[in-house]
Amino acid sequence: MATLAFRDPIHGFIEADELEAALIGTRPMQRLRSIRQLGLTHLVFPGAEHSRFGHALGTMHLAGRVYDTLAGAEGTPLEAGPRARARRLVRAAALLHDLGHAPFSHWAEDLFEEGIDHEEMSRRLLAGDEIREVFERFGDGVEGSDVIRLLGDRLDGPEQLLSPVVSGELDVDKMDYLLRDSLFCGVRYGNFDLDQVLSTVRPLVDDTTGEHRLGIDAEGLHAVESLILARYYMFTQVYFHVTGKALELHLNEWLHEEGITWSSDPECFLANDDGEMMTRMRRSDSLHARAITDRSHFRLAHETGEHLDAGEKRAFEQRLEPLRERYGKSVLVSNSAKDPHRLGRGRVPVRQNGGKLVQLEEASHFVRHLRRIDRYRVYCSDDVYEDVRLALSA
Repeated sequence: MATLAFRDPIHGFIEADELEAALIGTRPMQRLRSIRQLGLTHLVFPGAEHSRFGHALGTMHLAGRVYDTLAGAEGTPLEAGPRARARRLVRAAALLHDLGHAPFSHWAEDLFEEGIDHEEMSRRLLAGDEIREVFERFGDGVEGSDVIRLLGDRLDGPEQLLSPVVSGELDVDKMDYLLRDSLFCGVRYGNFDLDQVLSTVRPLVDDTTGEHRLGIDAEGLHAVESLILARYYMFTQVYFHVTGKALELHLNEWLHEEGITWSSDPECFLANDDGEMMTRMRRSDSLHARAITDRSHFRLAHETGEHLDAGEKRAFEQRLEPLRERYGKSVLVSNSAKDPHRLGRGRVPVRQNGGKLVQLEEASHFVRHLRRIDRYRVYCSDDVYEDVRLALSA
């Protein structure tokens, strides 16, 4: 029985059981209310004020839906029902998967002490006393260590199916953030047929390795293609937006100027959030802080095409290097690179009519011909703008 219910703009009512409700009440989870999902993107798309907290709830909800589809499939190794241990585990992992995100989310995640990343910080928070005590009290067979193993893709047997539900080729993280980011940014690029994708996800067994894999039936192919296209356009139109990338560059310059790092100690880390950093930025007289708070960012002097190949990339970097040496910090360079049609480290198996498994790229002509995004943008201060623009346009 649910002990909490949230009204969500994407999924309607999201219900949480006793364990989930207790986890939601912890400090690591509540901190996510103060971490925006998209860094400073709200300065470009004013509606993008949404937080990692809402995304975590949506991801948990979708994890339950995917699990129910898998548990109801023919020949499934997973137990069905709302109290099934594996279902409760995958929902808890989806809820907690973003605990370690630093201020500004992906915009400034390379500043952790000890060279750790947000995934390692998530593991440290999961191993902390507050989260551990919640699992001890309400876990009923699910432990924090199980969540750590799931997020680290270290499960065996049929539970191998759980890790890719949260972080894999067809994970609920992507499904939620595409729909959520699209809604709050006021664009439609991120929309896709969620119900069709969820209804055709299947637990499959790799013929060569015997491993359990998350795949789709052939009738879900076009729905997955729509998800891939949504992801592609969200990167080109939102995540790699020309003004957003300028603000990201200024943010990182300011953070480095101030010597700001994210603590590797979980207790100290919990004190860091977007609000604290924005307050410090507003009090700073740094050019880079002002670029953000006053929207006086450097101007775009040049941008390359959207799909540079390896040779074009090397040639542009050779042209760029002397300008960087000459003008120093008056020139900021963004390299936006992504394979949005590559959904993860592995490949999505598609079960064709007759039961044969083929990889998504083989089944989809559309996916097979999508190209990697790889684009440079050069921003500079007004005093060197014309020189840089002319040098790169020649």
